[in-house]
Amino acid sequence: MNVNGAADVLALRNAVLQRNAALREVVSPPAPNALRGPDSSAPPSSFDATLQTALQKVNALQEQEDTVTEAYERGDITDIATVMLMQQRASVSFEATLQVRNKVLSAYKDIMGMAV
Repeated sequence: MNVNGAADVLALRNAVLQRNAALREVVSPPAPNALRGPDSSAPPSSFDATLQTALQKVNALQEQEDTVTEAYERGDITDIATVMLMQQRASVSFEATLQVRNKVLSAYKDIMGMAV
């Protein structure tokens, strides 16, 4: 490999690292306490409150995805990787919500079909 080729590779590497840093800024990691589960000192939340919180988070991701997509369409954002990342996050969160809904609906049908 000649010197010019090595410089090209290093320039490409730096571009990849810069995009990686930009993606990390867009995608904030979960809070450390979120990984441990509910705090034992906090009062237990109801199923309804937990479900509402989860739906609000999914809705926020959908709105972020819409905003980023519209910005890309206007030409404000030129990084397609950021747009695709946001679209995938929104899609996965929606699919997970849909699966939870299906499981809850199935459990409800099972309970309603039980003989008392």
